[in-house]
Amino acid sequence: MVDINNNVSGLNRTSTQSADSQLPKKELDEASFLKMLTMQLSYQDPFKPADNAQMLSQMTSMSTTRSINQLSTQMGGLNDLMMSSQALQASSLVGQDVLIPSDTGYLDEDSQLSGVIAVGAKTLSNIKITIEDEKGQVIKDMVINGAQQGNVAFNWDGTDKNGRPVMAGKYKIKASGADISGKSESVPALTYGQVESVTLGSKSLPTRVQLKGLGLIMLTDIVEISGSKNQPKEPSTPQPSAVI
Repeated sequence: MVDINNNVSGLNRTSTQSADSQLPKKELDEASFLKMLTMQLSYQDPFKPADNAQMLSQMTSMSTTRSINQLSTQMGGLNDLMMSSQALQASSLVGQDVLIPSDTGYLDEDSQLSGVIAVGAKTLSNIKITIEDEKGQVIKDMVINGAQQGNVAFNWDGTDKNGRPVMAGKYKIKASGADISGKSESVPALTYGQVESVTLGSKSLPTRVQLKGLGLIMLTDIVEISGSKNQPKEPSTPQPSAVI
């Protein structure tokens, strides 16, 4: 009985494979194209032979299609390699401070909030920095004296105008400076955030990073990697020299 069942099973597999091999192909591959072209030449009218230019055009079209398919496969592999490399680089950001294009930063307990005032190519003097809480209340004003250009770094020690420590949370940075005519002009502020985790991306969703107290942002939105808060930072531009 076991041999009969095995024979029947073998016949079923053979029948299935035979049926699968007889199914029509949905795509015309190179072998099928050459076979069709050979049959076309063998059945052509000897008094009206096929046009050489037309055959050459068909062969060129098939070759181009094959090259495009190969290129698409190679690009897919390259894309996977780039995503793997990006994921490896992003994983090293955990615990690091990164500069993001947002004027809202997160102040941790017993810490400071730092960022950059993007003055740009113009020259502004007496940069005024206003720090507001989530309700829009002014916590502190600081001034960087003198003429400033480019990216002007700032650090807030987390205290209010009376020198008392404030609660941890989100704070908004507003900045303005005076141009050569003395007119006040607003300038954008960028803040640093600490990376807590990295969410690896896919073909449809890019890699994202989780910033402490600020949520998820795209990896491509990061402007600068600053290092860890445990490492002392040496400011490259003057620090606020006056507090209002």
